[in-house]
Parts: sequence; C-alpha cells; structure tokens
Amino acid sequence: MRYTTYTKYVAGLAEQVNLQALLDQLGDFLLESGFAGTPWWGEPGDDEGERSLDDLRNAILKALIESGQLTPDMLKLLKDGTTGDAEKDKEVQEELATLLDRIVQRLAEEGYLNLSNEAGQTIPPDQLPGGEARAAARTVKFDLKEKGADFLGYRTLRALLGALGRSAIGAHETPHLATSVESESASKVYEFGDVMNLDAAATLTSAIARHGLKMPLELDYADLHVTQADYRSSAATVLMLDCSHSMVLYGEDRFTPAKKVALALTHLIRHQFPGDVIKVVLFHDTAEEIPPGALASVKVGPYHTNTAAGLQLARRILAGQRQEMKQIVMITDGKPSAMTLPDGRVYVNSGGLDPSILKATYAEVSACRRSNIMINTFMLARDPYLVEFVKQVSRICRGKAYFASPMTLGQFLLMDFLKGKTRRVG
Repeated sequence: MRYTTYTKYVAGLAEQVNLQALLDQLGDFLLESGFAGTPWWGEPGDDEGERSLDDLRNAILKALIESGQLTPDMLKLLKDGTTGDAEKDKEVQEELATLLDRIVQRLAEEGYLNLSNEAGQTIPPDQLPGGEARAAARTVKFDLKEKGADFLGYRTLRALLGALGRSAIGAHETPHLATSVESESASKVYEFGDVMNLDAAATLTSAIARHGLKMPLELDYADLHVTQADYRSSAATVLMLDCSHSMVLYGEDRFTPAKKVALALTHLIRHQFPGDVIKVVLFHDTAEEIPPGALASVKVGPYHTNTAAGLQLARRILAGQRQEMKQIVMITDGKPSAMTLPDGRVYVNSGGLDPSILKATYAEVSACRRSNIMINTFMLARDPYLVEFVKQVSRICRGKAYFASPMTLGQFLLMDFLKGKTRRVG
C-alpha cells in the first residue's frame, strides 16, 4: 500500500499571512525612534538602528512565533536547534528562510515597505538577497512607505478612539445602532437670517402654550423655533514634535508613543476632515518641516530643545494657510534649552531655564497670539519649573496645557482636537 504524507506548503503559508495583522504586530519595531547622531557625551550613536533586512526578518519571525503561524517542524528547529533529522533540519531551515523572504517580498510588492541598498537606490522586491545570505541582507535597509505609515496611523487611531469610550464625540463609525440621527443642540426662536431648520415640536408647543389647543391652530411668527447646529470649522494645524535627546533619556522612550499619536492625528485629519491642513515640524537644535508621510522613519536627534525656532517656523507655515482656525499642537517633554541668534548661530544652555532662551521663546508665543494662532501644549513631564513654563505659555496665547504620560498622550490629544472641531452657532 502506498502512503502519502501531507505537510504545510510553505509558499501557501506565506500567502496566507495577513499582512495588516502582521504590520500591527510589528508596529513598535517599525516605529522605533533610536538616536540619530553622536550623543553629547561623545560616544558614537547608532545612526541606522535596527533597519536592515536581516533585522526585519528577525522581527517577522518573532511575530510569527507569537501568533502561532509556523509549522511544528519549524518551531521544534527554533526551540531545540534540530528536528532530530539532519537532512530534515536543512530542509526546514530552507523553508523557513523562503517563508520570511516571501513575506518581506509581499510587504514591498503591496506598497507597505521600501527596500534600498547602501547607495540609497530602491531594490525591486524580486531582487532581494534571499535564503541565508545574511551578510548581504545586512546591507539592505527598509523604510515604511506612505501606505505603511498610514495604516499604522489608522490602527493607532482605532486604539485611541476605543480608549475614549462609547460616548466620545466624533463622526466615526461604531458597532452601535440607533433608530434615528438626533441633534444634541437645543432649539431657539427664529431670527431673520437663520437657516430655516424648523423644530416642529418646539414650534407647536410654543403655539399651543400661547393660544391653547384649538383647531385651527394659530401660529405666530414668534412661535417659530429652529434647531441649532454644530458648526464644523476648518483648521490648519501644525504639529510640533520635540525630537531632542531628552525624549529617549532617563530610561524611557517618549518619542515612539509621540510618533504614534502624530501618525494617528494625521490619519484622522486626512480621512475624516479633508478640508483641514496638517503640517509637521520637528524641533531640536533648530527646526525643520517634514512631510507627514516621513513621520514613521524619524529618529531622535540632535540634542537640545529650540522651542522658539519651532514656533517661528510653525507661525510662518500657518501664515500661508487660509483656514479660519489656525493652531499649533506642541508635544514636548523638556525645557527650552536652545535659541537661534540673529547671526544664525545656535546658543545652547542645558543647565536650567536660561532667561535669554525663555525670553526668545515667550516672544514667539506672543507673536503667535498676535497672529490669532492657538497653542495647545502636551507636556510629557511634571517637573515644577516645566509646569510653570507651560502655564506661562498658555497664559500668553490663551491656549491649553495638558500634562500627560506617554500612555495617556493620545487620549488627551484626540479629545482636545475633536472637541475643538465644533462650536455652537444659532
């Protein structure tokens, strides 16, 4: 009698992997901030971090193990170092390498990742160094493409909105059903110029109260009531993200959560509020504008916090926008420790709140106030002198200050943004 043994087809296994679920598992790895450049104490930093093809394969392998998507033979080989059969070991090893290569290839083919060589040239997915060519794999770098960053922003946004609770305001789909669309706004007596959004119940109630219940019902001009509505304003937002050294100092990575929140906010604005504008400014020793799509690959560095330069650049960007509401959302964890001098040089002082630096920073805050730009500050630290600094910024520009942790930053920021999108009009 002839027997046939069936095993999992590796190529089929690679095709069955849900890439979006995998990206969700890899989120923290893909958004790791690292530290760009050489630290102030003089030791060389890691400019690239874990961004090689070899590192990506290892991260994918870890995700597949955690999600239980490997064959028993693969798991045994990884756990014990052998399946008990030398020939089979080699076969399973090759299958595992092929599986990882195919998953990376799919991620590149479907537009989530960009792969490049040492010269920065894009490598086509079908030309990746495969198998166990680990030395070559270490020279291949990867970056999230806009599609990949947008997806991670979407997943972060979903998680944050879920944390806000069922009753949170917004125009987002929920699994909860309602029998009608109800207005949360109250009625008001009709005035000339109002939109004739008639509140029939309030109008009839007013007429009955005035003339009694009789037919025909007498209806006067004064009985007319209209429903007030929430007016959705358009906004131009500059997200100022602190990427100074302190964001990864003191044994805590504050920058990666901040990046996640920034990705979520940009996704929300692009997809739910298409009339809005979102710009991103990084501030460190100086300040620079980056495309929102480049957020995922941003790392920490340089070293100091030039808040004044960031505000100046943000104000310049907003001056060219026509939206009725202009605002700056600033995420930071440290005190201003740098300022740009008139001759272009950067003056730094990390030893405390330098009066000259504070003066330059407050001057920029005042300039924003004169330009009708709101500044909402999200502070990831609670040092007393920093609290006082943020309070002073809020007093000058009449903005808001939130003192959050990396865990609560997203909830604070999204709630503030969503609440600021509407105002009551008659």
